[in-house]
Amino acid sequence: QVQLVESGGGLVQPGGSLRLSCAASGSIFSINTMRWYRQAPEKERELVATITSGGSTNYADSVKGRFTISRDNAKNTVYLQMNSLKPEDTAVYYCNAEISSYRSIASFVRYWGQGTQVTVSS
Repeated sequence: QVQLVESGGGLVQPGGSLRLSCAASGSIFSINTMRWYRQAPEKERELVATITSGGSTNYADSVKGRFTISRDNAKNTVYLQMNSLKPEDTAVYYCNAEISSYRSIASFVRYWGQGTQVTVSS
């Protein structure tokens, strides 16, 4: 069984910073691409940032220059450093990872975390 657990959300004022973490645990053989998504009320879930197993990154235009995605492969953890936060960044943030388990090392399955709320408000 594989689990993703997010942490680090909360309430922050505009211009502030938060760092989200997402730790994968369980019978993990390998982790490929890891992603952060977000979903604001009454909006569709959108892709925020992506990091490959080799460390290549990609960002949504709305967060470029403000957010940084990184990963610690030894800890099976992905991070999202969010700076210069704006009210429009308010959303539930979800991590997503492509993981193969020891039961099926050649087969990657996309797992989701439970989500963590980020609220940017004065």
